[in-house]
Parts: sequence; structure tokens; C-alpha cells
Amino acid sequence: MIPTLLLVGLLLGRWWKTTLLLAAVGWPTLLVATGVLDVGRDLGIASALAVVNAGVGVLVAQGLYRAFRELRKPAATE
Repeated sequence: MIPTLLLVGLLLGRWWKTTLLLAAVGWPTLLVATGVLDVGRDLGIASALAVVNAGVGVLVAQGLYRAFRELRKPAATE
């Protein structure tokens, strides 16, 4: 489960707000739809963990985007 959410965060990290919302709503919905969890208290915990895991992927993606932009900047000439 964790690698799936990390990958989602990494692939959709450019749109971080949408990605975290998708993780918070989509992952618990998927768990209920597949019968892994019942609707209840554990659903909130699953949602929080999904946001944390996707958030790590988003942070990595944002770091890569920032590093790529820094590399593409023209060098300062004196």
C-alpha cells in the first residue's frame, strides 16, 4: 500500500493539493470498495496515513522539480 501512495505522490506531485485530496478521499474509498476496511473509526486513520504517504511522494517530486529548474537556469556571467 505504501509504495502505491508514494508513487501516486511522485507522479502527481506537481499538483500537490489535488494529489493530497485524492489520497485522503480516494484511498479509503478504494479500501471500502474492495472490502479491506469497513466504514468506521479506522477509515479516518487510513485516510491520514494515505495523506502522509502521498505527501512524502509529493515532497520528493517537488524537490526534483526544483532541482531541475535550478539546473536549467542560465549560468550567471561576470
